[in-house]
Amino acid sequence: MPPTSAIASARKLPKQERREQLLDCAQAMVREEGTEALTLARVAERAGVTKPVAYDHFGTREALMVELFRRIDDRQTAVLVDTLKTTAGRLDAIAATIAAAYMSCAREVGTEWYALSAALKGSEAMEAVQRELVTRYVGIWQGAFATHAAHLPPDELNLRCIGILGAGEAISLELLRGHIDEARAAASLAALITAAIAAPAAAAAS
Repeated sequence: MPPTSAIASARKLPKQERREQLLDCAQAMVREEGTEALTLARVAERAGVTKPVAYDHFGTREALMVELFRRIDDRQTAVLVDTLKTTAGRLDAIAATIAAAYMSCAREVGTEWYALSAALKGSEAMEAVQRELVTRYVGIWQGAFATHAAHLPPDELNLRCIGILGAGEAISLELLRGHIDEARAAASLAALITAAIAAPAAAAAS
């Protein structure tokens, strides 16, 4: 059953609001049924609109999935950026904030995020978006770590941030599989972040 009433779905909405509604419906379908069930026709049906409306917004099923993947990431990134603004400047606090945000994201939308990533493997459009998002995450983290990473050349800091991202993905998969709880997942990632970024003397002291 559609999450909105037929009357609310069928009424005319501003274009951006309609687009967001269609993406909401698509995300709910991926969570409930997986990407195999996701088609523009079914998204339109769930939203209570005609198929041409969905095609007008996205054009193809692949474009819909790429846009949904991007939106999920955009929203979680915005939460991280806002949280970092109020985080104390200590490295351990920054690491804890980043790790907690990553695992909270995995818990809330990881099912859809990984399903879309798997379904779009080999898609040039998806690969371009993923490169863009990795660059964005690494840039945010480099900024957050700046005062604690003066001992690292910029290219080394970049590589370590990429490594942290890979570690976060691996640990979040363990969380989604039920092998560990969210608190342990966040604590493990935070410890890895601190070890990767701290100056040698600071790391030895801790």
